[in-house]
Amino acid sequence: MEYREYIQHKVHKLYYRYDMNCARTSLTCLSELFQFPIRKDVYTAALGMHGAGGYRAQCGLVEGTLMFIGLYFSASYMDEKEIVQICYHFAEEFEQEFGSLRCRELRPSGFSENDPPHMCEALTCRAIEFSYLFIRNIALS
Repeated sequence: MEYREYIQHKVHKLYYRYDMNCARTSLTCLSELFQFPIRKDVYTAALGMHGAGGYRAQCGLVEGTLMFIGLYFSASYMDEKEIVQICYHFAEEFEQEFGSLRCRELRPSGFSENDPPHMCEALTCRAIEFSYLFIRNIALS
């Protein structure tokens, strides 16, 4: 299965079957795409990382990817300074691509009490694809 199809299928499954938040969904998809297992306690740490527990602050799609970058590149013994620089460049490029790092600005049509579940599914797929390609390009360089 091609990575775009995988991402679309996996995101839909994680959102609707498991009601997983966007940060944990990002971690799961990146973990599987890079064949890099993540321990359960890391997923537990990401429980509230969907706009800071729903506060609508930094998007969980950014937070989950930043966590993955730290885990993935530290496992390859990359210097901490380099990892911090990668995170900075990721945030910078994400903001250029999507217009913001904040959940309240990225979410389609904002927030209301009547929002359907997982309104960010399309955005999630695009963001995970962006994150995957960003990380892959660094890993290959």
